[in-house]
Amino acid sequence: MNTIAIPSKEVEQTAKTLLEQKSIHTMNLDELEILTQAIRSKILHTVSKNGGHLSSTLGAVELIVAMHHTFECKSNPFIFDVSHQAYAHKLITGRWDKFESLRTFGGISGFCNPTESSDDYFIAGHSSTSISLAVGAAKSFALQNTSRIPIALIGDGALSAGLAYEALNELGARKYPVIIILNDNEMSIAKPIGAISNYLSQAFASPTYRSIRTKIKKALSVMPESTSYLAKRLEESFKLITPGLLFEELGLDYIGPIDGHNLGLIISTLQKAKELKTPVIIHAQTTKGKGYEIAEGHFEKWHGVSPFDIQTGKSTKAPSTTPTPTQTFSATLLHAAKDNPKIVGVTAAMPSGTGLDALIDYDPNRFWDVAIAEQHAVTSMAAMAKEGFIPFVAIYSTFLQRAFDQIIHDVSIMSMPVRFAIDRAGIVGEDGETHQGLLDIAYLRAIPNMILFAPRDNTSLCKAIEFAIACDHAPSAFRYPRNAFMLPDNTFAQNEFSLGKAEILQSGKEILLIGYGNGVGRAWKCAKILEDNGLMPTLLDLRFVKPLDTQLLAQLLSTHKHAFVFSDTYYLGGVASAIIESLIQTPAKEHVSKITSFEVRDMFVPHGKGEIVEHSLGLDAQTLAQTILNHIA
Repeated sequence: MNTIAIPSKEVEQTAKTLLEQKSIHTMNLDELEILTQAIRSKILHTVSKNGGHLSSTLGAVELIVAMHHTFECKSNPFIFDVSHQAYAHKLITGRWDKFESLRTFGGISGFCNPTESSDDYFIAGHSSTSISLAVGAAKSFALQNTSRIPIALIGDGALSAGLAYEALNELGARKYPVIIILNDNEMSIAKPIGAISNYLSQAFASPTYRSIRTKIKKALSVMPESTSYLAKRLEESFKLITPGLLFEELGLDYIGPIDGHNLGLIISTLQKAKELKTPVIIHAQTTKGKGYEIAEGHFEKWHGVSPFDIQTGKSTKAPSTTPTPTQTFSATLLHAAKDNPKIVGVTAAMPSGTGLDALIDYDPNRFWDVAIAEQHAVTSMAAMAKEGFIPFVAIYSTFLQRAFDQIIHDVSIMSMPVRFAIDRAGIVGEDGETHQGLLDIAYLRAIPNMILFAPRDNTSLCKAIEFAIACDHAPSAFRYPRNAFMLPDNTFAQNEFSLGKAEILQSGKEILLIGYGNGVGRAWKCAKILEDNGLMPTLLDLRFVKPLDTQLLAQLLSTHKHAFVFSDTYYLGGVASAIIESLIQTPAKEHVSKITSFEVRDMFVPHGKGEIVEHSLGLDAQTLAQTILNHIA
């Protein structure tokens, strides 16, 4: 079942002892090979129990072991792009015993985080930042007059984002000594070309070749064009043998492609790159899921996984009979797209994560994955809206942040009716600080022309999509959670969305519970506890946070003594803030003091299972209900 036998616990113990008793810098190749096998075993067993990122991190083991063997990361910082591939780095840097707590509340993060270890140079959870960080570090080292060299490890997919090229552009011009390891786990290069390139790339890195090349360039610069033509063509033909022409033209030295699982070759290549003292790209070809046959290759489902059985690869998570919000969005939009050829859509490197994969399969001429390019995704859909199409942009809340300027400049100023389907809104759990979807209301609510609304369950999500399709005069955005809605489907009768109108789900007295989106479910759970304590609260589904149903809110606040706001978002710039800002300008301002917000306070929310994280924040229904009881006592 496995391409290599999963090492025994004895092998893991041997590797752990090696790390404790011997510096990785002095280990021989045989010891390093034992270490790589044990690291794979540790990763595989831990992720199979805890869930996490698997295929990318298994594929990067040799690269990371070689980095640590060649460089001291405390002085030559390792900068991991996204950093979901950095599990081997964590194991090498003193977190072997703690690694079993991966992604659990209070345990090891699934990404690099300097608060966890000083060996983690920078926090990372979004892609394409590593080269820019490396350039900044290199500038600092130059000003400090030190010989430190930043080493960036970036996946080929991250080169689809513009930020990476902005950094490469400056680096090529300024020539700071930076080593960039391009982890190519998707491109396919034929074996003969690869073999020739491996040989030539090693030759290109040698002092002899570089000396000859420098002399040729100097000679060519003073020779008449007629006599230098053949020599120039000869040099260009050498460069074209490798796929590094782009990097060469940007002013960077290029080595590769090399076998990213040949430990000895990687080490010798890193040593040569270290001696160059120039910006250099090392192009390493790796296999995703290396060492675990079931996951080897380009299978998106093995990128991030829930707990699974190692022998079969099957998930051990109990299957849900209720569709997730993402599945509901996908099925509903697909049904609508079959009836309406004007509906189009885009996502940014998350086709299955957003459910857009089903629509791409249905019609790849109308639905696209543009890779890690959120800014381009948004702006391209603005043009499609202008041409009369009905565009949906399906992106996670945390990643949509990257296109903030485009939402303002290219969509909202001209009020282009682009529809934003914001997945993973709220607390997402194990991915932690960099992935929590808590900012979208704050950063979208301030934009003129933007309409913001949210469903409370799967059926209302279908109706939200119908409303978005019909909303053709302005940009709009609706948000929904990663996991099942807190409110069971169809707990309350369903009505169509009407612009700016809230909906009273149950009438009570004295206590008003205002829910927005998934917050309706949390408010409903609190209401049930309050009812057990002899209270009958009013439950309001706000539905729209922009525009607000100010008239109904003012009416309800005038007839209730207390009001509590529930929303999976930050308090600052959030739902309660919107309500207060709206009412403070009306005669209802005298009731504003009745409002209490149960939104997330001013902090970055750590990783962990969603329920545990919510309880730590005091946002579970039982704690909130008790807070209400204490408040009104």
